[in-house]
Amino acid sequence: MRFSEQNRVTKETNCSVRLDLDGGKTEISTGVGFFDHMLNSFAVHGGFGLKIKTSGDLNVDGHHTVEDTGIVLGKAFAEALGDRSGIARFGSFYVPMDEALAFAAVDISGRPFVVFHAEFCQERIGDYDSCLTEEFFRAFAVHAGITLHGSVKYGNNAHHQTEALYKAVGHAMRIAVAPAGNGPLSTKGLL
Repeated sequence: MRFSEQNRVTKETNCSVRLDLDGGKTEISTGVGFFDHMLNSFAVHGGFGLKIKTSGDLNVDGHHTVEDTGIVLGKAFAEALGDRSGIARFGSFYVPMDEALAFAAVDISGRPFVVFHAEFCQERIGDYDSCLTEEFFRAFAVHAGITLHGSVKYGNNAHHQTEALYKAVGHAMRIAVAPAGNGPLSTKGLL
């Protein structure tokens, strides 16, 4: 199938995601400019077709918008991957961006787990709180059913640090979802 459409409406947000693992258009609108830029970078570097429309309680702050977008995007990946048969399963990638270096490794295992190591040099990037990066990736990984390790090795510009990490995760996911073999890549015979 490798395709999913997901919607989630709460009292705080309204989010819809359309995902094609094999490519397509990218259209992102969350009301948080830097977050839109990061999601676009994730999609482009992952080779995914991705349309996201989120409206949220930005009068409070960006937390619910960012986290709920991660939840819905994670659910879209879970559905698009089905039983996870016939994919490479693992992916890892380093991305340098000027003075910053980020790394991501993923296992599309059905066992959600997140290890996140990043200290951002600035608290805000435009209208985006740097701490929301971890919130997004946690929501995404838990709802996608993946193990995700992400780290910013170094850097002194939060924009570069964050963008390198979103791109690294995009590349790692691209590698992990690539078609490979017929069944699940597991000695157990299933994931």
